[in-house]
Amino acid sequence: MRALAEYIMRGRMQATLVVVGSAAMPLLFWLSAAAGSLVLLRRGANDALGIMAWALLPALVWWYFGEPRTLLVLGGALGLALFLRAGWAWNRVLLCSVVFGLMYGLILGAVFREPIEAMAGELQKLLPGMLDGVHQQLSVDERMRLESLIAPVLTGLLAALLQILSLLSLILGRYWQAALYNPGGFGREFRALRLPLPQALMLLAGMLIGPSLGPEMGMLTPLCSVPLLFAGVALVHGMVEKGGFGRFWLVGLYVTLVLVMHLIYPLLVVLAIVDSLFDFRGRLARKNGAGSTNGEG
Repeated sequence: MRALAEYIMRGRMQATLVVVGSAAMPLLFWLSAAAGSLVLLRRGANDALGIMAWALLPALVWWYFGEPRTLLVLGGALGLALFLRAGWAWNRVLLCSVVFGLMYGLILGAVFREPIEAMAGELQKLLPGMLDGVHQQLSVDERMRLESLIAPVLTGLLAALLQILSLLSLILGRYWQAALYNPGGFGREFRALRLPLPQALMLLAGMLIGPSLGPEMGMLTPLCSVPLLFAGVALVHGMVEKGGFGRFWLVGLYVTLVLVMHLIYPLLVVLAIVDSLFDFRGRLARKNGAGSTNGEG
């Protein structure tokens, strides 16, 4: 991957080839977003704009054929990269990703309205079995309200996936930048990522209270969980490094996140919220008498 980053930064032509080529290929739009983020982070918006303008051509073609993800992830990753280049801390960038997620949700809800409604209808039929006896105990109004949340939450899940891809593309671009020009910098930056308590509580409120503001706000539940997920992953990275544990723990984290995401995802969200209150990494550093670190995460 470092060789690819070196090739991208070799010149405008090379960067354009990677950005446009990966945007045109199915399922490689994230690589295009990462390459564009690298150019923007290193060379600024002016250089990146000329390169990314060419990437709009395949992205618009994909949109024409009913696939908006390429353009959405490109726009989201580059928008977040602008904030990161402007000196914003990662916690603020993560919060800003929720706004992009809402925009994704509105667009996806319009483009894929019929498939989402069809899927919501199928899930509605399965609700009595999924909730066992709880569904029968609900009043008619409560059942109607629950059923009205299915489509917005499904839309929010799809939007949250694009939100995650945008952040991962930005993270890859930032990692490339550090690998080429500031070795070890990204590791220190990512391991230090922690959401302050007010921000964590705001995200928690969005997850829990958002759906009560109206059915369409059900999208907030998955969208607000994404920053907490990344903060939880950063917490594990920081604890492994400060505690002197082996890389095995990080491998185990990502393997279990893939295999049992429905269990590990909420656990990381809860850990991020608790860490915003207790600052586990700071406590561990004070306990061990550790100073700043120089390793790569």
